[in-house]
Amino acid sequence: MRSFFLFFICFFFAATLHAQDQDSLYMRMHYDKVEYRIPMRDGVKLFTVVYVPKDKSKTYPILLNRTPYNASSYADYKTYGDPSKYLVQDGYILAFQDVRGRYMSEGQFNNMTPNIAGNDVKNKKAIDESSDTWDTIDWMVKQVKGNNGKVGIYGISYPGFYSAAALPDAHPALKAASPQAPVADFFFDDFHHNGAYLQSYTAAFAVFGYQKKEPTKEDWFRPEMRRFYGLQIKDAYDYHLRLGPLKNITEKFHHDNFFWNQVINHPNYDTFWQKRNILPHLNNVKPAVMTVGGWFDAEDLYGPLNIYKTIERTSPNATNILVMGPWAHGQWSNETGKTTHNHIYFGDSISTFYMREIEKPFFDYHLKGEGSPKLPEAYMFNTGTKKWQTFDVWPPQNIPQVKLYFGEGGKLSINKPLNEQARFDYVSDPAKPVPYTSEIEGLTFTPRRYMSDDQRHTSRRPDVLTFETDTLTEEVTIAGEILAKLKVAMTGTDADFVVKLIDVYPQNHPEYEHNPKNVTMGAYQQLVRAEVFRGRFRNSFEKPEPFVPGRETEVAVPLQDVLHTFKKGHRIMIQVHSTWFPYIDRNPQKYVENIYKADEKDFIKSTITVTGGSVIEAGGKVSGKQKVF
Repeated sequence: MRSFFLFFICFFFAATLHAQDQDSLYMRMHYDKVEYRIPMRDGVKLFTVVYVPKDKSKTYPILLNRTPYNASSYADYKTYGDPSKYLVQDGYILAFQDVRGRYMSEGQFNNMTPNIAGNDVKNKKAIDESSDTWDTIDWMVKQVKGNNGKVGIYGISYPGFYSAAALPDAHPALKAASPQAPVADFFFDDFHHNGAYLQSYTAAFAVFGYQKKEPTKEDWFRPEMRRFYGLQIKDAYDYHLRLGPLKNITEKFHHDNFFWNQVINHPNYDTFWQKRNILPHLNNVKPAVMTVGGWFDAEDLYGPLNIYKTIERTSPNATNILVMGPWAHGQWSNETGKTTHNHIYFGDSISTFYMREIEKPFFDYHLKGEGSPKLPEAYMFNTGTKKWQTFDVWPPQNIPQVKLYFGEGGKLSINKPLNEQARFDYVSDPAKPVPYTSEIEGLTFTPRRYMSDDQRHTSRRPDVLTFETDTLTEEVTIAGEILAKLKVAMTGTDADFVVKLIDVYPQNHPEYEHNPKNVTMGAYQQLVRAEVFRGRFRNSFEKPEPFVPGRETEVAVPLQDVLHTFKKGHRIMIQVHSTWFPYIDRNPQKYVENIYKADEKDFIKSTITVTGGSVIEAGGKVSGKQKVF
């Protein structure tokens, strides 16, 4: 089994022991292994495991994976499906590297190391992930025998960030990059969504917040991780609610965690976070890029969509491809046969199709000159029709935008405004927050299944506004961005807003054979997309503002993109509420300067009003989103 950490993080699904044995046997028969300590320009050496094909009759491109998750776990002739067997068996030089400060590499670790423009090789102090990647590639193409002078880089999640970070001032040998589920900006990915803290990630800080004392192949942060997992909590909702304000997490668990202390001391989008945003540095991109993501990725959905869009805008001549499938975080890297997410079945062998028909042709063409560039601009899976679709541009321009309006009696209107003067009220109580999932969960490293979960547990709560269309008489496809333009008022001075787009199944919908018998698909309310927005950031993520009690205020809530067809006989539902626990931390609803340091007395009930002048713009490219760079 892989390291303790990878068991929890699940950045890609671990292969079975049998598959691992097969993997190991193939690697031993066809590859030679060498371990290097590659010097960086400042003298720091990075541990790198390299596999070179035994067949020396031809040269091979290099596939590089830079990771904070223990490159030495790959040292025993195992790749765990990373990269896929289709690439391994096709012949590549494989390189796995511990990034600076992690496991067997030297140096100090820095989360989302800020990019330094220019990549001046002569400047020994200007060190970032771009420079470390440049130095690694430069050394390998000169020192690793049998390479053809071309390099590709790939990785899932944090390694996806390192793949994206290789693009600014890229080494000329870097010809192809595939950031997969990449982190782009920690204020919008992983640990925050639109400024709201993901409390469900609390246990993850142990992995990222302690420096190791010396090179090691072991997880040095195990004792700190056991502070959480040693509790063996079965009901995370109950536990986190009893735990109280976030400052109690500091006192009980993370007082000595450098990353946690960075987070709590930078509650707004200040320069600390801004300089860790990789997006502004993706200019004049030269390597071919294929960004990959999952529609049901609870961790990194912002990253792939915005990396693709940024490169489209800044580097119009670049080969820039986007792939989005019906997957959770990293699920495309392993074939599970039947592709399911939570209770929803999407088809068979979808990951195999991706690995064989999308990923392999991309690298083969750009690194080997084999095949032809047949891949479309956007290879997108429609989660409603459960079929792949291709597009010349994303968001697409040929699918009309849908506008959704709220009406009395829970009515949701398509493309027809209703009574703009209507008022819809709910009482948001931080002491009784809306649960994010329909099931009882213990402490999870990162939540996953809620992204397509049944929403009947929330639609029946009085602190959730629920609006629903009539039964659809024809299909409605939403393709592209979504922006909820809410007009709100409140009795408090701060609030979060959670907006959900939901597909309501007909009563006679058949059951899925993979589900337990207590799961009923008739009238199922499948979450299609949801997002949270911390209201204090409505005008600026850098400079938060309290609300004025009773004053109507506009709050724009950007949801991530979708490609979903609501079928005839289904209904479209929108939900709006202000707590989403413990996925998202609780907003006190009384404005305080720093929620991480709020006291119990700061948490108050608030009556929230949403007016009929609100609208959901769904599909295409929406207008009015707040820019963060």
